[in-house]
Amino acid sequence: MSTLDNDRPLLGIGLMLGFCLLAPFADALAKLLGPEMAVGQLVTLRFAFQAAILVPLTLATGRVWRMDRRTFGYVFLRTLLHISGIGLMFSALLYLPLADAVAIAFVMPFIMLLLGYWFLGEEVGLRRITACAVGFVGTLLVVQPAFTEVGWPALLPLGVALVFALFMLVTRRIAGVTDPIGMQAVSAVIALALLLPVMALTPAERLPALEWTAPNGRGWTLITLMGIAGTFAHLLMTWSLRYAPASTLAPMQYLEIPFATAVGFAIFGDLPGPLASLGIAVTIGSGLYIVMRERAMQKARPPAPQAVHSGTPPAG
Repeated sequence: MSTLDNDRPLLGIGLMLGFCLLAPFADALAKLLGPEMAVGQLVTLRFAFQAAILVPLTLATGRVWRMDRRTFGYVFLRTLLHISGIGLMFSALLYLPLADAVAIAFVMPFIMLLLGYWFLGEEVGLRRITACAVGFVGTLLVVQPAFTEVGWPALLPLGVALVFALFMLVTRRIAGVTDPIGMQAVSAVIALALLLPVMALTPAERLPALEWTAPNGRGWTLITLMGIAGTFAHLLMTWSLRYAPASTLAPMQYLEIPFATAVGFAIFGDLPGPLASLGIAVTIGSGLYIVMRERAMQKARPPAPQAVHSGTPPAG
């Protein structure tokens, strides 16, 4: 049975919506922690909490986390991309407001849609392309004028966009043949195996980004919340790709921008101007269009064979 035989677009969209809600909150916590500790420490602790949550859960529920060599290769590559993407985003948040960093990075769904078409052979119709283009225009409108004054750090979210587009492409390749929780547990262990030696053996004076600072009580609270939110956000994203094509989910991810704007205002007092507000409205409109489009297409499809869609979905 192919991966696409299990596609349930509306379920995938709902899971991606959960990701869009949690991811900006985790990024906001990282931004709060940025002045207190180095990016390398934040990334390492982020994966430490992922391992602490998912490894015991995987063992307690008897989930399968063993995989063949080919799948493990994809998971290893996915982990490298995950580390790079989180590190770039945490670095960008040292210089940019939360909404600006997320908005600039949102060339990612457009890149992902094209990669899904070129490398996975996923269907990309004119309406989906149009919705992505409209959402991209909304993204550009959200970017504040201060972006032009930041300098080279403003390029960091573009790196985030490319890395996470590749990350989601790799995730899509293995989402249908691996348990999401087991895969995320393995990924956390791989990340720690890579990060801990680097953090321990690299002198901080040579690379300040890898300096280790003992967190205080407030710091541990924020780190714990960041680890939990980040872990479950990416678990929802991985799960969503199990049920819907990347080309379907790409426009939905634009909803992360208004959520990031709301979180940025609530925590940092960053209020978008009129142009950014217009962009948020355009972004929400394109996302809602995709939801309605998928609902109409699903109603128009003939009923799927019982053998494919009966029973409960895969756990995790």
